[in-house]
Amino acid sequence: MKKRGEMTRQEADKNFQWKLSDIFATDDAYEAKFEETKALVESFSKYEGNVGENIGEVLKANFYIELSIIQLYAYAKMNLDGDTGNTGAQSMEGKAYNLYVNFASASAFLKPELLMLDESILQNALKDESLQDYYVYLRKLIREKAHTLSYKEEKLMAMMGDSAATAENAFTMLTDADMEFPEVTDTDGSKVKLTEPYYGKLIEDDNRDVRKEAFETLFETYGKYKNTIAATYGGSVKNDKFVANARGFNSCVEASLYYDEIPLKVYDNLVEVINESIPYLNDYLKLRKDVLDYEELHMYDLYATIVKDVKWDMSYDEAFDNVIAALGVLGDDYTATLNRAKNEGWIDVYENKGKASGAYSFGVYGVHPYILLNHNDDLNSCMTLAHELGHTMHSWYSDNAQPFAKSDYSLFVAEVASTVNEVLLLKHLLNKTESKEKKAYLLNYFLEQFRTIMFRQTMFAEFERISHSLAEKGETLTHEVLSNEYYNLNKKYYGEICNVDELIAIEWARIPHFYRAFYVFVYSTGFAAAVYLANKILSEGASAVESYKKFLSAGGSVPPLDALRMAGVDMENPEVIRNAMATFKETIDDLRNIIK
Repeated sequence: MKKRGEMTRQEADKNFQWKLSDIFATDDAYEAKFEETKALVESFSKYEGNVGENIGEVLKANFYIELSIIQLYAYAKMNLDGDTGNTGAQSMEGKAYNLYVNFASASAFLKPELLMLDESILQNALKDESLQDYYVYLRKLIREKAHTLSYKEEKLMAMMGDSAATAENAFTMLTDADMEFPEVTDTDGSKVKLTEPYYGKLIEDDNRDVRKEAFETLFETYGKYKNTIAATYGGSVKNDKFVANARGFNSCVEASLYYDEIPLKVYDNLVEVINESIPYLNDYLKLRKDVLDYEELHMYDLYATIVKDVKWDMSYDEAFDNVIAALGVLGDDYTATLNRAKNEGWIDVYENKGKASGAYSFGVYGVHPYILLNHNDDLNSCMTLAHELGHTMHSWYSDNAQPFAKSDYSLFVAEVASTVNEVLLLKHLLNKTESKEKKAYLLNYFLEQFRTIMFRQTMFAEFERISHSLAEKGETLTHEVLSNEYYNLNKKYYGEICNVDELIAIEWARIPHFYRAFYVFVYSTGFAAAVYLANKILSEGASAVESYKKFLSAGGSVPPLDALRMAGVDMENPEVIRNAMATFKETIDDLRNIIK
């Protein structure tokens, strides 16, 4: 009998595949919708020049086309991800994406025309009962007017869009296509070519020599390109500075946070509390050092496994049962929808030949969310299931409570619901298992999330703030400047316990997130909010669950901080971050007590 990964899509069990006919019953139905939407895109230019007289009509048409394209793309993309060799799906996906590009071009006049209208016209539209579905869109436009330039200047800014991406594109081509890594020694003693993905495996290897060689080889290679990458990153920062200055912001970070209405104090609170919590990180690093029994901990030891992988077989049904049990605290309506997801074709469960790797949740407004998995019948697959179901339930509650134009929630809160699910599952499994080895594995899993999400991402956020501040003062971002600042941050975070190897100074050069400035911090704030919410749900019960569901249902109808306040989380209060740090400390103590 063939293994799952060897089966074709047609051979695999249809009971574990998603039911895309909920979007379009047949490919012919897809084609009919495509032709209808294509015609609407081609005729959209009729509104150009007279948006002010037809605000309601043009917004209705705009969002109808947007939703249609999402549904078309979802159907095509998920068909393709089920079997990447399916040429019919390849064609559909290409057509849907091109339609999206064409609509972006055809509707490019809409926002500039609306922004050029007198504010009183937009304020009247905001109060118009017939336009309440578009309230959020219009309110954001009014906020943007304060930082909007003249019509001609805005056209110039738009024309700069492609060139603004040059720095990131050059970095991507250099690191993905042109950069060559030497061979390194694998765990079994054989020589293998180092790649970025393979580095992730080698840096966790039990053999310290393997980790050290991989670490040194990777960063020595990046060091050879330090001048080029300093130029690409410096160019990206210069573009951020130009846009912030042109639009009248006081700083790059202020410009980045403005559109999601995030006060600077939220960013500052995160950095401040994480800095005051570095002693907790030191405590965790000392525990790692003691368990590994090293005289000295190096940067290449941070990902070494201190709790050996435990064999924790868990079939898909068992994993789902564990998730249902863990999330039962969220109420019958929540778990009933989870069961619908399992039983009604929302989830594509197992690997098959040609299926896309990884996992994701894809919300399809007007239908229901879908989940792609590659379930391996183990604990990690169970955690992934809980995570993706969190995204799915956030979309489900939002889509059922909000009109399409208000349904899309901010990146600032995008990881909250998924992480709440993970934390609740982890605590459930900790209570359920009697095995010390399994408890230790779960606790270490949780601690590594704290280290890599709360501490590492905040360190990245500090680096971004420093590099942009230097550029704003007119300083050139040479590789010496960038490496010195990055090394000093690593010394601050890790230097109390670790020997901070000099090669870590060049790590800034391999982080692609830095080309999308000031967004990595949302991983940290989102994780802290999720830990706070999970603790609140478990301690307060029904009242906390009710407020949590208000947050899920808010979608994009209110700014992200207001949505979190509905759940009882005030991200302007540093105590939310401190609550997460208290949980981090408790988890360190729990692990120490088990493995001592």
